[in-house]
Amino acid sequence: MMLQMSQISTSFGRPRIARSGHNDTYFANDNVTRRWWRLCPSLLPSLHASFFRISNSSKEEAVNTKPPVIRATDNQLNLADIDSVKVIGKGNGGIVQLVRHKWTGQFFALKVIQMNILESVCKQIVRELKINQSSQCPFVVVCYQCFYDNGAISIVLEYMDGGSLADLLKKVRTIPESYLAAICKQVLKGLIYLHHEKHIIHRDLKPSNILINHRGEVKISDFGVSVILSKSSGQQDTFIGTYNYMSPERISCSNHGYVSDIWSLGLVMLESATGQFPYPPADNFYELLVAVVEQPSPCPPPDQFSQEFCSFISACLQKSPNDRQSANKLLKHPFLSMYDDLNIDLGAYFTNAGSPLATF
Repeated sequence: MMLQMSQISTSFGRPRIARSGHNDTYFANDNVTRRWWRLCPSLLPSLHASFFRISNSSKEEAVNTKPPVIRATDNQLNLADIDSVKVIGKGNGGIVQLVRHKWTGQFFALKVIQMNILESVCKQIVRELKINQSSQCPFVVVCYQCFYDNGAISIVLEYMDGGSLADLLKKVRTIPESYLAAICKQVLKGLIYLHHEKHIIHRDLKPSNILINHRGEVKISDFGVSVILSKSSGQQDTFIGTYNYMSPERISCSNHGYVSDIWSLGLVMLESATGQFPYPPADNFYELLVAVVEQPSPCPPPDQFSQEFCSFISACLQKSPNDRQSANKLLKHPFLSMYDDLNIDLGAYFTNAGSPLATF
């Protein structure tokens, strides 16, 4: 009578077998096992080996099993579960640290902002940050969790191992048009998401708030943080963000909308192409603000850049917001598609630039 292995295991349960120590014979420990031993004694050695392999395999799997990767939607991060690695940035009222989760080994960026205001106001800010930063967009940095702890607001963000566009510019000084077009596409897609899905004006778009990684991804960071923090200090909405990249209508205290971010984008792209801030150095920030409002918009030297790039910058840096194009329209601009046939590899470009944040 022949029995399959599956029949034995399902019909009689897992057998308990022990060596007799004499001529490699086996004996059964109970009546059930004796039944199939009498039916198929030749299977005992192979069954015995199989059971030991299964047992050892299960032990190895248990040892190698790691906790599942934390996702932004899990809402399970705790400050006590992360270890600080090093400080990777400063600004906007706080510091940014590279941190590592103790159990999963994941890296995150932890932004800590000290707040000298009532605890109830801080908790309200945390609630608003959670709402504003609950993004699921591949062109916006993921916010995993926000905390209020010991007088500070802590924001756990996706870690971008290439640093920021500002870090990249320190390494390469200027970025070729072909790579700028690929970078700008992703930034515009992030702005489209913020403007039309989240109904958020960034208000502080600049090279240090555009982050990159070794996979060639470009993501917008710090959206919504400045405007929320201003509510706690009573600062006017007009002067939220970095003055250098502020649009003329904001400086003039006029009504401003989503296209104020487009002005900032134009300055960032022009700075990235030329290697210097588009406006000449000023003795103080008031001189800069006057120059932005009263002087003609900056433009790239036409003898050094393509007509398409010059046209794109002009579309971004129209003094009147009514003449400035939206992110949706700019995404269709010829400059962004003129290098498509080159199959630009941003990941290789960022990696070869050797960001100081990529190793630690």
